[in-house]
Amino acid sequence: MKVKTLTTLAASLLATTAMAQDKELTVASWGGSYQEAQSKALFEPAAAAGFDVKQETYGGMSDVRLQVQTGQVTLDIVASGSGSAARAGAEGLLEELDYDVIDVSTFYPSLYSKYCIGGDVFSTVFAWNTETYGEDGPQSWADFWDVEKFPGSRAYRGSVAGALEPALMADGVAPEDVYEVLSSEDGIERALDKIRELRPNIDVFWSSGAQHAQLMKDGEVDMSTGWNGRFDNAAADGAKVAYTYNQALLDYDCFAIPKGAPNTDVAMEFLNEISKPEYQDDLPKYITYGPTNKAAYETGEITEEVAATLPSSPENAALQLPISLEWYAEWETIAAEMYQEMLTE
Repeated sequence: MKVKTLTTLAASLLATTAMAQDKELTVASWGGSYQEAQSKALFEPAAAAGFDVKQETYGGMSDVRLQVQTGQVTLDIVASGSGSAARAGAEGLLEELDYDVIDVSTFYPSLYSKYCIGGDVFSTVFAWNTETYGEDGPQSWADFWDVEKFPGSRAYRGSVAGALEPALMADGVAPEDVYEVLSSEDGIERALDKIRELRPNIDVFWSSGAQHAQLMKDGEVDMSTGWNGRFDNAAADGAKVAYTYNQALLDYDCFAIPKGAPNTDVAMEFLNEISKPEYQDDLPKYITYGPTNKAAYETGEITEEVAATLPSSPENAALQLPISLEWYAEWETIAAEMYQEMLTE
């Protein structure tokens, strides 16, 4: 009887070990506080579901391209910007995601795509100095452009991503029509003309989140476009800054699987696991970005007070224009060239 019990126990341990080995995978992200938040909210809790996660940092899709082209793919999942993943997918660098395995039934429809699934949500907003304008600063992109009603200096994006859409909304285009208008060189030129109009009041074309946050923190400009989380961090450090989600651009970071990943099936299972609301509702504890799964707002873990600050809460999401990955996949290269020409005029 004792021998039988030991044999059964040994078999059980072997099965458990085999299962854990079967669920080994390597995840790469960008390091720093961002990956730390992902680790605490998503990667580490997944161990309870039997996943053995090895974490690495990487330099973006250029690393994936090198691995795929040389046939030496070591990464199973990578964190990515949604636009970068769309371009990498079109280039053949990523696996198509299996949504029969990954449950997105309670996701926002705009927060997953053929090649990537949203991991967190952020917004491109306009922020203002509360010492200059008070708490009731500009409330629309038309206000951001209105230098008579809101005199002062601006900072604006130095690259095309998230730069053209605000200009068209400031020019009177309804949010739902923005990408239709931008789907021609004439439409892109219309947006550029609107930026040219504001250019005498743009002191800085920023190139990083750290830069636009510091500009507002130091009071070097009175208004700036930028990412909500960066402005939140600046405010926590004492910056006199406020922003609104009205007419903001709803965007997301996502997870993708490199083409030829060694553990593709496990990666699909893992993405399904960490997309569940009981994982997603922990994200705001560690970073001021919102969950991509709407059901995360219904678990009771995210308070109404916290939800009011997050870009993906139903109330805030309804105010925003979701980024169109389809437009960026088709038009970004042309638009980027035109934008850089405008900057060098």
